[in-house]
Amino acid sequence: MSFEFLEPDRAEPEMGFEPVPGSVLLPQARRAGGRIDVREGWRVAVEYGSLEREREACRATVGIGDVSSLGKLELQGDAVDVAAVAAADGAEGIELGSAARGGAAWWCPFSVRRVLAVCEPSRVPGLRAELVEAARPAMSVTDMTCALAALALVGPLAREVLARLTAIDLRPDRTPEASFRPGSVARIPAMVLRERGERYVLMFGSAYAQYMWMQVTDAAEPLGGVIVGADALAALREEVPARA
Repeated sequence: MSFEFLEPDRAEPEMGFEPVPGSVLLPQARRAGGRIDVREGWRVAVEYGSLEREREACRATVGIGDVSSLGKLELQGDAVDVAAVAAADGAEGIELGSAARGGAAWWCPFSVRRVLAVCEPSRVPGLRAELVEAARPAMSVTDMTCALAALALVGPLAREVLARLTAIDLRPDRTPEASFRPGSVARIPAMVLRERGERYVLMFGSAYAQYMWMQVTDAAEPLGGVIVGADALAALREEVPARA
């Protein structure tokens, strides 16, 4: 059975209409005052009134941003073969609980046989093609980009927001930089990727997107957190917010 229908970049223009995928959280972003534009081939909320205010929130408290457009490619197969494919991207020594940074993606293992590659939207077609070419006969590559929504939490209070929603132990000594923690967040199955500094990516089923948006933004608001757009997140990508 083919899962190509899950791959948004394969949509073909028809009758003069150029298809552009949009985040599942666009309705929530619009209601929150987000300005919608196209970034890396996706319609996303790029700003919520003040880019500088959003950047400052990420530095001082916490910014919550929709990053559902991130590519999410699931690789399943024999443990040795899965490790070899990840290593080809420069992600050596994949270990449970850790996220290995390769040249194109973060490699996040659910088990030694099942790994999620998380990458920037523009890298999805090329990475998917490389994985399919490298895959052994018993391996499978499934594009989960549309099946999984995602929120970025950036700032010194990002961990505090998550702590209000999950029992996953996110203390720095238990969840250091480059960690991947599947578990329950706000009572639904989810995954927490801590990239570096106080920058986390929370991933969950798209069917729960509206619910999770409400839970996370409600938890962040009393702490001074604000919703931020794609432009603020991109501007802060090279910064590493420190915990207050």
